[in-house]
Amino acid sequence: MHYRPLGRTGMKVSPYALGTMMFGAHGNTDHEDSVRIIHQALDAGINFVDTADFYAGGETEEIVGKALKGRRDGVVLATKAHLPMGEDPNMRGNSRRWLTRALEDSLRRLGTDHVDLLQIHRPDPDTDIEETLSALTDLVRAGKVRAIGTSSFPASYLVEAQWVAERRGLQRFRTEQPNYSILDRGIESEILPVVEKYGMGALVFSPLAGGQLTGRYRKGRASDGRREGMFSYLGDERRLDAVEQLLALAEKSGISLTHMATAFVLAHPGVTSAIIGPRTKAHLDDLLAGADIALSDDVLDAIDAIVPPGTDIGRMDMVFQPPALTDPGLRRRPAAQRAAADAPAA
Repeated sequence: MHYRPLGRTGMKVSPYALGTMMFGAHGNTDHEDSVRIIHQALDAGINFVDTADFYAGGETEEIVGKALKGRRDGVVLATKAHLPMGEDPNMRGNSRRWLTRALEDSLRRLGTDHVDLLQIHRPDPDTDIEETLSALTDLVRAGKVRAIGTSSFPASYLVEAQWVAERRGLQRFRTEQPNYSILDRGIESEILPVVEKYGMGALVFSPLAGGQLTGRYRKGRASDGRREGMFSYLGDERRLDAVEQLLALAEKSGISLTHMATAFVLAHPGVTSAIIGPRTKAHLDDLLAGADIALSDDVLDAIDAIVPPGTDIGRMDMVFQPPALTDPGLRRRPAAQRAAADAPAA
């Protein structure tokens, strides 16, 4: 296993990061089996483990904590906070109040006194970024966090956070975790260039496009992967058409579609690690078998011809959408103003 710098943090991590979302109630409910899979990944040289408080309501962090007993020092451990952890409206978001408590809860479940990377799971338009960075800075200074990062932040949000951190003398975000796959290449336009400009690490999730790049889901079959697992997509027909072309390319290249998909995201110079999320030992075995595959320029050119650079085919429906896209009131003048503007002059 060849290790890569995690941005400019000084930490070195494996090109594969073990994603743990499928351990617990939303996937593999057998804790002991999940622990064995985590140990297998560590034994194979993966030293980067990514989890979140939200996964299975905290159960996933407990499984990770069990697996890391006696092995914590050899692991770069990342978790996340932001998504709701209860009905209380203050048990979510990016406020100092919540992030401080969320981290304490995560440390307890993980059985450790610190995490190497604490990521903000989603932006919070209701919380000033300075409030968030100030709280995270205090957690770093307290020794409970080594570095901070983001997940699914738009490029403009990342730039703003870097500027605020510099002006206020606060810790700056060192990593970003966006979704990235052959079918989801939108981050190539702005997010990955911003990540590279500011020396951030990028750990990308869903390199298999929620399972659509495994070859299990085909056009015209009863189950085509449109509503599988925790991810759903818009623009499904175009995605399925692209998958058929990618399957043919993978077969021509003599590799599986799964291996071609993971090798593709790792070929980008701005990507540090690809998060793999196996649910079973067989899934992990298959992913590990492709760990050393490197795609030729001819294959990468052929992929570009199927899905042009910077293009998303459809959209993952759980990816953060800025308020300006989800709230019509932010892009429409009040009806009374519009009516007044259209009224004839007296």
